[in-house]
Amino acid sequence: MSLGASTRAYRALIPVKTLHEAKSRLAAYLTQAQRERLVLDMLHHVIGVLQESHSLEKVAVVSPDAYVLACAQAWGAQPHTEEQHGHNPALSAAAQREMATGATALLTISADLPLLRASDVENMIEQSHRYTIVLAPSQDGTGTNALLARPPLAVPYVFGPHSLQRYIHEAKQRDIAHVLYTSIGTAFDIDTMHDLELSRQRRQNREYS
Repeated sequence: MSLGASTRAYRALIPVKTLHEAKSRLAAYLTQAQRERLVLDMLHHVIGVLQESHSLEKVAVVSPDAYVLACAQAWGAQPHTEEQHGHNPALSAAAQREMATGATALLTISADLPLLRASDVENMIEQSHRYTIVLAPSQDGTGTNALLARPPLAVPYVFGPHSLQRYIHEAKQRDIAHVLYTSIGTAFDIDTMHDLELSRQRRQNREYS
């Protein structure tokens, strides 16, 4: 599928922490090297899925970690070094840079979505033609694993605990049309060993289904 006029200026941002902070909640079960490999494997998957969707003009990774950025570039993503300290300020700076170079819509998406599919990206983009903000909730229904804003920064970045309700509040405060997009691909992230084992089982089932 070629880029259509309606999606030509859609881009994606993937924020990634430094690798030494990688999945600290799994530290009792996985070595540092194993956690770092897990983060990079999932990032590679998410980049590949975003590229596979064919509806994004560009995929960028925002991180303070030079190795993460080098890997992202090798996998075809644009590397963006964090310009501001802190997760949300760094994303805001990156979004402003994308807007300055022509982005009209921006998908900000988690790097740890091992079951993400290109159809999830396409479905969120389709919803963005009717809604200014498309939110993909986390498994527990409190976090936000993906935010598609058209235009970028239609609401400020408020990622963190209970971000879903905070995004909904920001949209309502601005009288902005918003919608939730829910699927296993966007909801399922990795925080515990149970998540990791379940992810492996589900991916294996997909391979042999």
